[in-house]
Parts: sequence; C-alpha cells; structure tokens
Amino acid sequence: MLRVAACTAVAAAAWALPLFDGGEQQRCWAMLVHVSLLWASEALPLHVTALLVPLLTVVLRVMRAPDAVHSSLDAAAAAHAIFAAMFSPVVMLLLGGFALAAALSKHDIARVLASWVLARAGSKPRTVLLANMLVATFASMWISNVAAPVLCFSLVRPILRTLPPASPFAPCLILGIALAANVGGMASPISSPQNIIALGTMHPPPSWLQWLTVSIPVCLACDVAIWLLLLLVYRPHRSAAIRPTRFAPEPLTRRQIYVCVVAVLTIALWCLAPSLTAIFGDMGVIAVVPLVLLFASPRILSKEDFNNFLWTVVVLAMGGIALGRAVESSGLLHELASHIELLVDGMPLFAVLCVFCALVLVCCTFVSHTVGALIVLPIVAEVGARLPEPHSRLLVMGSALMASGAMGLPVSGFPNMNAIMLEDNLGNPYLSTIDFFKAGVPSSIAAYIIIVSIAYVIMLLLGF
Repeated sequence: MLRVAACTAVAAAAWALPLFDGGEQQRCWAMLVHVSLLWASEALPLHVTALLVPLLTVVLRVMRAPDAVHSSLDAAAAAHAIFAAMFSPVVMLLLGGFALAAALSKHDIARVLASWVLARAGSKPRTVLLANMLVATFASMWISNVAAPVLCFSLVRPILRTLPPASPFAPCLILGIALAANVGGMASPISSPQNIIALGTMHPPPSWLQWLTVSIPVCLACDVAIWLLLLLVYRPHRSAAIRPTRFAPEPLTRRQIYVCVVAVLTIALWCLAPSLTAIFGDMGVIAVVPLVLLFASPRILSKEDFNNFLWTVVVLAMGGIALGRAVESSGLLHELASHIELLVDGMPLFAVLCVFCALVLVCCTFVSHTVGALIVLPIVAEVGARLPEPHSRLLVMGSALMASGAMGLPVSGFPNMNAIMLEDNLGNPYLSTIDFFKAGVPSSIAAYIIIVSIAYVIMLLLGF
C-alpha cells in the first residue's frame, strides 16, 4: 500500500508540473509515470497494473481523434478504440506460441530432444557445460525462456547430485543454463514477451525468417562468449570427469509425430508470412492454425491445457499495447521522441543504436525485461522513424534483443530468479549474488557488444 501511495504521489506531481502544452499529453504523461513506477516497483502484480491501463486511458481522457484537429475522444469512443487496439495480431501470435510450447512439453518432445543432445556431450565438464547452454537456448526458442530453464534444471539434477561438495562446476553449470536461457529469449519472435512487443512496434513486422537470420548468429555468439567467460571465472575443467547423461531411444508415437508436423508447418508458414500476406494478411492469423490443429483433439491438448496458458503474460502484453496506443494517440510519444531526437541529433545510426541499447541494458538489468521493453520500445520506434534515413525497425529489434541480454543481477529475468533459488540436498544455495556480479555482468556487456556489432551488420544487410 505504501508503494502504491508513493507511485500515485509521484504521478500526481507529474500531472501538476506543466511540462507539455496539450492537456491530453500532460494527463498521459502522469499516467505513463504512474504505470511505469507500478511496474518497476511491482507494488501491484504486473498484469494487474496492465489492467489499469485501459481504465486510466478512458477515465483521464488521454486519447485524441486521428483527424487534423486532434479533438479529445469521449469516453465511449476512447473505450472502443483502446479495446480494439488491445486484441491485436500480436496477442494471437503469443497464443499460438503458447499452444506449440504446451504440446512440445506435454508430449515429452522437448525432454527427448534435450536428453538426446546431452547424452552426446560426454563427460568433460567444459563440453557438458556448452551442451547444456545450447540446449537451454534452443529450448527457450520454442517453449519460452520462462519454461525452458525449469526443464533444463530438471535435466541436470542427476549431474548435480553426483558432484562433490563445493565443486565449482555446480554454480558454473546452473549459471550457464540461466544465462543461456536469457539469450534464448532473443532467438524467436515467440520466445519472450519483449519480442512480441517489438513485433507490435515494428511496421512492417519482420518475418520469422528475417528474425531468425538476425537472432541465430547473435545467440550462438553470445553462448560462446558466455561459455568462455564461465570457463575463465570458474575453471570447471579442473574438476573430475562427470557421469554422462544416458539416453534410452524410444520410438515416436503418432501423437508426437502429429505435434512435430504441426510445429514444423506453423514455423514454415511464419517464415513465409511476407509472401502469404494476400492469403493470411498477418502472422497473427497464421497463429490460429496451431491453435485449431492442436486443440482439435483433447488427446493432444485439452481445455485444461488452454486454461494453463500464461494468461498473465497475455494480459501484460495487452496492457503494453494499450499503453503504447494511448501514448501515441495523446501526442505524448511525438513530444518525447522530439526531445530524445535532439539528444541524438547528428549522431550516425550506429551511435544511436549504441545509445538505445545501453539505455535498455541499464533499465532491464534492474526491472523486468518485459517492463523495460514496454516503456522504451515505442520511444525507440518513434525516434528511429524521425532519423534522416529512417531505421525504426533496426533500432527496435536491436533494443528488443538487448532487453533479453540484460542478465547481470539475480532479478534480471526469470531464468536468473529460478537459478538463484536452487539448493543442494543440504539446503544450501548453489549461487549467490556475487556469482552474478562475476559472470552475469560481463555476460551482459558481451551481449551488448555482439548486438551492436553482429546484429547491426546483419540488420543493415536485410534492409531493416
């Protein structure tokens, strides 16, 4: 209650301090401050704060008509506009990703693939570490970087139980999986909420093939850089050989084959989305395909699986879309972008990308990756559109990748939170905050360097 009161008091002060000429802009600024503080402080659950956005948007009359006069919308028109914006193709894309993740997990396809890879990693600690990191990144690519570390930590439990007390390999392995799962949040458009937000901000949104062309080299480079950092910090190669993971091959069932076919078909359609616009119109419509095919039979996915979707993430994404629509409609986004444009005026595109990625890195290290993306990405898009040579999509995608690369603290992303809570059989935690300072902060800096170099070059070649 005290945090809510403090956030409200700061928002009231922002409203009272005249910074903008338009009344809608001033009220929207106060709403943006209020919502951002509630998200950053987690005074309320994130999805509850997201639900406040349409309420405040309508009550505070922050939306304007898209005509030349920009007259303020009345409550009925504002409510219709904000709710129409919230259920966007991006939300359907998120639901399609949830359906694929649920099917791959429920029918053990993700576990089988992970076990198959780890069984070939051998018994050398450095090889096992790299194999687990690559599995965590790949799993995060398809079943989100929220569920992937849980799966990967369960797979390495037998290895952790066989290690001697105080073995340096235990924290090294756990931290490697957590950081690699964060990296996996960059890998595909559905692997993290910030990517979904970025897709909704980019016009036109990139196809899956374009996204993967950028993200795969960046993820591989980040994994190798983090692996080398962990080897340098923990020196796990000095540990004794570990017991290799066993893999017992099992024939695929008809249900597993069906799920794999649906997943491959959906991903292929997403990759070909730009050439299929005349048929589907948007990637969000393609996301209906896995929803229908996987839920058509309760033996594949049931209504309980549908109820178990991460609806809090869906609501959070919808709240972020609503906030972006309100900030844009009020004219506040235009004003904020104008001020930031003055700061970066005359800078080359590369320098602007470096500035925005540094801003996102600092912001998302201390607050949720999703929250940081919700606040920063709309401003990045507007500034990018105002450059002499517009490169809005390049700046937005680079910033979205950097949001996943901010992993310097235990609170920087769900994989880190999950990792620091793991304990051995005696109840002692495997990791401490010092571990993140030793390896997490340098890993974030390495990700920053890779994004502003490798990702920048690839996006330029793709015409972003």
